[in-house]
Amino acid sequence: MITISSRPVGRNWSTISFASTLYLCSILDLLLAEVPCRLQAELRLGLQEALVNAAKHGNKLDPGKVVIVRFSYTDDHYWWIISDQGCGFERPCCECDTLDPEAYLPSTESENGRGTCILYKIFDRVIWNAAGTELRLGKQMGSRFRLPMLN
Repeated sequence: MITISSRPVGRNWSTISFASTLYLCSILDLLLAEVPCRLQAELRLGLQEALVNAAKHGNKLDPGKVVIVRFSYTDDHYWWIISDQGCGFERPCCECDTLDPEAYLPSTESENGRGTCILYKIFDRVIWNAAGTELRLGKQMGSRFRLPMLN
């Protein structure tokens, strides 16, 4: 079940909450409805990574736990705040410097960190809370706009 609230909370924030699932197409469509078409593919990839991490790693795909996403467009900046009901995790100490194409090749080694690296490449702001259960993602649309990563 998906719950949507478009009541202003603070600065015109809307909220979507959903039971932990990996079926995210309709949720991503809602989160990207106000985003310019030229950025939707890139931001969809980043938001999908963040939502999968919250549902799969945070909530362990427990349908009794929810993922909550608050989102807003303020001051030429898109914001998404993603919260899960998991135990949290140890936040990365720094951002990823390079996006290694070999990270996408199948291997027997752990792929931990690939999603985090993608987040740092797509979003201008990537901030975790101290508990590791909430992620704040920001993308600026103003004069410091950069070209999309995906074409």
